[in-house]
Formats: sequence, C-alpha cells, structure tokens
Amino acid sequence: MIVKMYDCGFTKENNWFRYRAGAIIIENDCVLFAGNENENYLYSIGGGVHMGETAEEAVLREVYEETGVHYEIDHLAVIHENFFNENSGTLKGLNCHEISFYFIMKSRGTKELHSNSTTYGVKEEMHWIPINDIDKYKAFPSFMKEYLSKEHFGIEHIVTDERK
Repeated sequence: MIVKMYDCGFTKENNWFRYRAGAIIIENDCVLFAGNENENYLYSIGGGVHMGETAEEAVLREVYEETGVHYEIDHLAVIHENFFNENSGTLKGLNCHEISFYFIMKSRGTKELHSNSTTYGVKEEMHWIPINDIDKYKAFPSFMKEYLSKEHFGIEHIVTDERK
C-alpha cells in the first residue's frame, strides 16, 4: 500500500495557507539557510507539516531531507505567524499566511552536511550565514537576525506582516 503524504495547508481562491516546521541550526556562530536557483532569497530549513505528523516529526524529517544529517531537537523556540505576498514563483499573486513552529536544533560541532535536497524539482543549496551578517542577505524569516542577537527564555510568539 502506498501512502501519499499531504502538507497541512490549502489554497482557496487567491489565498494560500500552510502549517510549517522550521529549524534554527547554529554552528560556529553561523545559521543555516537554504536557497535555490529559482528564488532570489534564502529561506530557513524546514517545510510543510504533513497530515497526521507532529511539528517535531516534521522538523526532524525536513532537516534530514535538506541537510542529509540527523540533527536532534533542543527545544521549541518560536511560533511564527507570517503574512506575505509573492511576486514570483509558485505562490505568485497569492495572499500567503503561514504558521511555523521553529525549533532550535542541538549543535553537532561541525558544519559538515550531506545535502542532496530538491524543492519543486530544483536542487537546493545550503548556506552557512554568519549571524552578524544575516542582514546582508535577503533571507527569511526576517525576524532571524534580531532573534539570534538576543538571549531568550521560553517560547516566543512572533508575527510578521510583509504584505505590500
């Protein structure tokens, strides 16, 4: 029996919603982002939570799919509500609303990855960005630089609205 996995999300008219699990992976004062040749920005490691899957299961699966490495979860750090519009790509013209659970992953002490990931059939590239230089890149989520520059206690709820 083949079981198809479906992301928890939907598109209705010109609106798009997704439930996502993201990873904050830090090694040697750098944070890991992904990118691909179809997009002009970098994005956090992670992806859609599948139906019947917990956010923890999703982030472990996504991190392995994208990095080729089994990271462990340290703790849930951020619940992010993100509102944005896309001008290009598969979401062009849609009003987007995404809810993401961001997990801090335990450091492995090395930046070595075994990535062979693709998104929508396009090869992804992994980028270790120095935390102090995140603002020099077009990288999402946009809260990451400020978040990583401070000490945190507990889970934070962050809302960003990047609709134009």
